[in-house]
Amino acid sequence: MDALDPDDPRPPYQQVANALRAAILTRRLAPGDKLPSGPQLAERYGVARMTVQQAIRLLRDEGLVVSRQGSGVFVRERTERPVGLRPHLERAFEESAVSVDFAGFSGETLHGVISEPLDKIRAGRLRPESVSVRLIVPDPTIPWSLPSTVEGLQDSPAFRKRATKIMERHTLAIVDAVNELRELGLVERASAEVRVSPAVPLFKLYLINNAEVFFGYYPVQEHTVTLDGEPTPIWDLMGKDAILFHHAADSDTETMASQYVAQSRMWFDSIWNTVAREIKP
Repeated sequence: MDALDPDDPRPPYQQVANALRAAILTRRLAPGDKLPSGPQLAERYGVARMTVQQAIRLLRDEGLVVSRQGSGVFVRERTERPVGLRPHLERAFEESAVSVDFAGFSGETLHGVISEPLDKIRAGRLRPESVSVRLIVPDPTIPWSLPSTVEGLQDSPAFRKRATKIMERHTLAIVDAVNELRELGLVERASAEVRVSPAVPLFKLYLINNAEVFFGYYPVQEHTVTLDGEPTPIWDLMGKDAILFHHAADSDTETMASQYVAQSRMWFDSIWNTVAREIKP
C-alpha cells in the first residue's frame, strides 16, 4: 500500500491526485494507459472510494485523464486536448515557495488565472511562505515590427499607446496584488516586478516553480481597431488563440522535458538580466 503522508496538510484526495499526476507527467503512466480501478486505488492509498473519485475528477478537470463508459479511466492522449494552464498554476500555489515567470505580450491570461490562488491566500485557504512573480513584456516606447499596420507594415504609435494601457492594466494589477500579500502579512516574502524588453515576443512563456513550462505561439491575424477615431487594419498578435504546450521536469535531468524547463529558465534569466529594463508601477 502506498500510504499517504499523515503530516501532509493537503486533503487526501489532493494527495492521491498528486501521486497519480506525477506518474502521468513522468510517463510511468503513458498516454492511453488505463488507470487501476477505483477499488484498487482506494486499497493502494488506504482511502475511501469517494476520495479516489474526487482525485480522478480533479485530474479529469486538468485534462490529464478521460473516463470511458464501461471501460474505465485512461490517461488522455496528448493530441486530444492541450493541458490547461489554470489548474497547474493553482496547484503550484500549494507549495511553500511559489515562483511564476512570464514572457509575452500583455499578461492578460496570467492575470486571469492567477487571481484565484491570490484570493485563496487572502482568505487563508493557501499559505505559501514566499511568492515571486516576474513579467517581461515588450517596450511600448520604441517602434515595433509587429503588431503593424496592414498597409505598409508600419509601426503604429497609436496602437502602441492602446497596447500600453492593456499591458499596464493586467501586469500592474498582478504586481499590486502580490505586493499586497506582503504588506498584509499574509506571505512572509512576496515580490512582483515587470520589465520591458526591446523585442516583441512572437510567443508566450510561463515558467512555474522552476519545474513546469507552458509555451505557445501567437498567431498573426488581421484585426481592425479604432485608432485616433479611424478603423485601422492591424496585423495583430492574437494571444487568446495561442494553444499552450506543457513540459514538466522530472528526476532525470537529461530527459527532453527536464532540459526544456532548464533551457526556458536560462532563456528567461538571460533576457531579464541583460536587455530587459525595469519599470516602476
